[in-house]
Amino acid sequence: MDYQIHERNGYRYVDEGEGEIMLLLHGLFGALSNWAGVVERFRHQYRVLIPMLPVYEMPVRKAGLEELHTYVEKFVAEMEIRDLTVIGNSLGGHIGLIFTISNQELVKQLILTGSSGLFESSMGGSFPKRGNYQYIKERVEYTFYDPSTISKEYVDEIFETVSSIPKCMSIVQIAKSAQRHNMADQIHQIRVPTLLIWGLNDTITPPIVAHDFNRLIPNSTLRFIDHCCHAPMMEQPERFNDVLAEFLEEPSFV
Repeated sequence: MDYQIHERNGYRYVDEGEGEIMLLLHGLFGALSNWAGVVERFRHQYRVLIPMLPVYEMPVRKAGLEELHTYVEKFVAEMEIRDLTVIGNSLGGHIGLIFTISNQELVKQLILTGSSGLFESSMGGSFPKRGNYQYIKERVEYTFYDPSTISKEYVDEIFETVSSIPKCMSIVQIAKSAQRHNMADQIHQIRVPTLLIWGLNDTITPPIVAHDFNRLIPNSTLRFIDHCCHAPMMEQPERFNDVLAEFLEEPSFV
């Protein structure tokens, strides 16, 4: 599915549909295609916004969660939006956590899937490793229960990204920032209804991490999706959307 990329005062973003705001935050290697199923399902009921996070454009010395969180805050202010349904995957979930704690008057509900913030593995090696396509392909496949979910175009895009020295340095700095920024002593402050949608076979943020989020976030509920790893909205889009729709229709089910 092709999306129009809007530009406004330096921000690049997808803006689909009308209604209450659904703000989608992608992960470190996130692409618009990651959210295709969510956009297609919910754009008829919601205004779906996806800011393109500047994970590769930031100066290396500033590359980190604080800068990305500031970017999202400024984007929300620029768009003059509130009553947000914030949905974040992986690094995007981590940013969503920080944003929600800092701006609870703007957030209506929070959905996390495969979020960092408590623990995440190092992907089993010294990722990213430049110049070795097979290695990159294996590391990408490691994040999916069924590697056939991944298109060659997706692997090619990541390979091209990590082949750039500046981009590779930014990735490393942001990943280190996320690992340093443990939120175990902060997330009890979240007051909004929170849904955790987790892959039962997640190798990056394993199921025990989801249980920890559920225990630490007061008004939260946890739903697992089987045969699914780190990106449920990509691997099991129909099941992901069904769980999300149930929550959006009746958030009190938490």
